[in-house]
Formats: sequence, structure tokens, C-alpha cells
Amino acid sequence: MSQYKDPLRVLIFMGLILSSFTVFARGVYQTDQDFLTEVFNNSVPKSKVVWMKADLASTVAELLGHKYAGLRIRYWRNEQRSAWILEEIGKEKPITFGIVVAEGKIENIKVLAFRESRGGEIRHPAFTQQFKLVQLDDMQLDRNIDGVSGATLSVRAMTVVARLALYLDKFTG
Repeated sequence: MSQYKDPLRVLIFMGLILSSFTVFARGVYQTDQDFLTEVFNNSVPKSKVVWMKADLASTVAELLGHKYAGLRIRYWRNEQRSAWILEEIGKEKPITFGIVVAEGKIENIKVLAFRESRGGEIRHPAFTQQFKLVQLDDMQLDRNIDGVSGATLSVRAMTVVARLALYLDKFTG
């Protein structure tokens, strides 16, 4: 009997360690207000709204692959830069992104809040740097974004909101 105690403890310990890695991915990494304060150097402009009217709602649904849940999308603009705080479902839960668009290109994209159990690797700069200076070309990103093993749906969510922010920036700019 004692020969099984140590292997069992090791298995339980390993299971706890592995399950804790998925929990570490979850969390709020930056509040919406902190993101906007950082983007606009403590001088956050008044928010503006894009209303989801028929034609726009149809295009947005095409970009997302599903209907947008709200009636409006809020954004902030200061001269040629816009900031967007958008959510998209990863596998089962929403991921909150902060996207900055300048001159029709992504200047910065961040994961502000991650609620999934997997795919949190997309929050790291090693991944997000791929989006720097990306722009739209015929409603698609102008370059390929490399995926992350085990984070396919999170990568898709970030790619989709990047396209949406770029499109809306053109629409509102």
C-alpha cells in the first residue's frame, strides 16, 4: 500500500500545478480607464458612438462572423488616433481588447481582460507585436497572423476585433 502513496501524491501535485496554469491566464490586466489614460497621455477625449444601423450592422456581422450584440460601439478619438475597447468571445467567454488605430494602422492592441481557461498567451507582447502597423486590405488584415498552439479561438477573437477596429476607424475617421 505504501508504494502507491508517493506516486499518488506526485500525480495529485502535478494535477494541481497543471490546473493552476490555466487559472493564471484569467484576469483583468488593465482597466478600460487605465488603458485610455495611457493611450491619450492622461487627457482622455470625450467618447463618441457608432450606431449599428442596417448597412453598418450588416458589414460588422460579416467581419465578426456573427451579429454584433449591441446597438452601438463606443470609441475615443484624438486627432488621427482612435481607441476602441471591444469584446469578442474566445471559446466560451468574452475577451476584452483595447485597440489603438492611427492613420489606418494598428498602433497597439492589448488584452485588457481574459476570462477563458486557455489561450491567455495572446496577451504577451511576443504575440501582439504581430499586429503592429497592420491595416485592412479588402476587409482582411494585410498580413498573416501566426497562431498560438492551444489558443486558436483566442487568436481568432483578437484577429476579428483588429479587423473591426480598423474598419470602424475608416468609417468614423
